[in-house]
Amino acid sequence: MDSNNVIDITKLLVEKASITPDDAGCQAFMQSLLQPIGFNCESMVFEDTTNLWARKGSSGPVFCFAGHTDVVPTGPIDKWLFNPFTPTEKDGFLFGRGTADMKASLAAMLVATKNFVKDYPNHKGSIAFLITSDEEGPFINGTTRVIDTLEKRNEKIDYCIVGEPSSTTKTGDTVKNGRRGSLTADLTIFGKQGHVAYPHLVNNPIHAAGPVLAELTATHWDEGNAFFPATSMQVSNINAGTGATNVVPGSIHMVFNFRYSTEVTAQELTNRVEEILSKHKVNYDIKWTYNGLPFLTPEGSLVEACVEAIKDVTNIDTKLSTAGGTSDGRFIAPTGAQVVELGPENNTIHQINECVNIENVKTLELIYYKILKKLLA
Repeated sequence: MDSNNVIDITKLLVEKASITPDDAGCQAFMQSLLQPIGFNCESMVFEDTTNLWARKGSSGPVFCFAGHTDVVPTGPIDKWLFNPFTPTEKDGFLFGRGTADMKASLAAMLVATKNFVKDYPNHKGSIAFLITSDEEGPFINGTTRVIDTLEKRNEKIDYCIVGEPSSTTKTGDTVKNGRRGSLTADLTIFGKQGHVAYPHLVNNPIHAAGPVLAELTATHWDEGNAFFPATSMQVSNINAGTGATNVVPGSIHMVFNFRYSTEVTAQELTNRVEEILSKHKVNYDIKWTYNGLPFLTPEGSLVEACVEAIKDVTNIDTKLSTAGGTSDGRFIAPTGAQVVELGPENNTIHQINECVNIENVKTLELIYYKILKKLLA
């Protein structure tokens, strides 16, 4: 293996079957590359999750590469062109589970950092890595707990690049400078079970849920803003019935999710939903899960460095976006850090035959290097 070859390092990481939350030795390998160039590496193990906090330097500003070594399950291996944990090159692409999400990014971070430290041994501030094996899982014992630990000892991150696959058709065409918040409702509406032939003896919760659902789906929650689309509400599951065709069920259960902008708070959303439920006089129980707050890094030092580096390397005028799902950036941004997501194309992530364009991974390494140079050289 050539430790300066970004594709060799990607392959070595992909070979490790790190299905969430198993790190499978990925972080130990990363430490073996970081320690010789001056990083102090600290393994933080919480429950079933392995995390790495590695830092070179003791002064600010602190520039952090953040990411995850865990991957989603492969699905049926016989559907893959190649074994998903045997990284294979074909037609200019590297195939394997985790290539795009996000082991190619980790490899690009490592090589860019090694080259930057070699070229600028007396660079400003500090460089850090915050790596978890819990991003694809329940995200309970990963980045959020590392951040809690850092906050307790007043160790702050100033700039953070999360290596999530942000790009659309070519690496660098999109930078995520924020993410919408995510709020999930688990709602049960209660009625009274009975025979369908005796409607006066039952209280049909499905009928009661109809007007509630109609109003929830018709409600305009906000207008969004320059960086965020309007808040969306989507129902993902509805369950009711006993299995018999002649029985009115005693309850109906539904799950719905808000992806919300910075124009509204989670508390405002919960209040409005519960007002609608009360308005329709239903007997209900609701449980809320706060999956993540929205965050936004407006134009500033980090965004400017990313935009300029991408232009320098690729001649692309990158697009700033807040679209898509959540990422671990939601745990880092509330500490005051400037956070963006910048990584390879996301068109094959979590799919059978996940892959990355080999030349674009090399491009990503150069972009990361340029960003380091702009902020710390």
